Amino acid sequence: MEPVSSNRCFGGEQNVYTHASEVCGTDMTFAVFLPEEAKKKSVPVLWYLSGLTCTHENAMTKGGFQQAAAEHGIALVFPDTSPRGEGVADDDAYDLGMGAGFYVNATQDPWKPHFRMYDYIVQELRGIVQGIVPSNGLHGITGHSMGGHGALTIAMKNPDLFTSLSAFAPIVNPSQSDWGRKQFSAYLGDDESTWADYDATILLKERGWKGDILIDQGASDQFLDLLKPESFAEAVAARRQPAVIRMQEGYDHSYFFVSTFAADHVAWHAERLQSTGN
Repeated sequence: MEPVSSNRCFGGEQNVYTHASEVCGTDMTFAVFLPEEAKKKSVPVLWYLSGLTCTHENAMTKGGFQQAAAEHGIALVFPDTSPRGEGVADDDAYDLGMGAGFYVNATQDPWKPHFRMYDYIVQELRGIVQGIVPSNGLHGITGHSMGGHGALTIAMKNPDLFTSLSAFAPIVNPSQSDWGRKQFSAYLGDDESTWADYDATILLKERGWKGDILIDQGASDQFLDLLKPESFAEAVAARRQPAVIRMQEGYDHSYFFVSTFAADHVAWHAERLQSTGN
């Protein structure tokens, strides 16, 4: 692992690293914010998974999470959204290939050698983060759009690894959306029974979540028909899942929307990630 940059930020440090990923078979870049408290004691960790076309840098520079994280003494992790580099498969479309990993483990060529973002987040990067952050063992996860899909599905499949869960404008029913069917067909193949394992609405119906869920969705989001929030809301009601789904009047799908409610989400996670460290 190699340090790329380090900047003082709200009393803490915003660091960027690169490393050779065994899971993805290429170099990967990620960012970690450490609050000042991390110098003296263990702290909880909040993961933020970004959306289509993003890298680790988008939320790090435009999300507005660090100030709230510093106030609550929470570390932040900003992974990339896909493998990148020479020899990594790609597509001319913005929503397939590099920048569009969808947080799945691809099983189809030419994607399967590198596009293993699910294992990368859940296994490899988590292990690396544990060596960088003096964590108290409590992790929360959130994300935006494709990253919201990733946060919801990863948490519901790994309730032992994550304590708190939220999302910003998540793609919640990808098996029934053009933001999902195209990518799942490419990465996972045409057998739609294999897609259910990466569909938040289906997972909620089948597994639920051990705690409550916070979702913010812009009511003026230009991609509402692709995100399908109503599908997830129906599943929440049917399962009687504790959840708060807020339709925010006038807000779209941009980082202006994310940054507006970033502090709310950090505070919400902080309440559920009380530090047990010394």
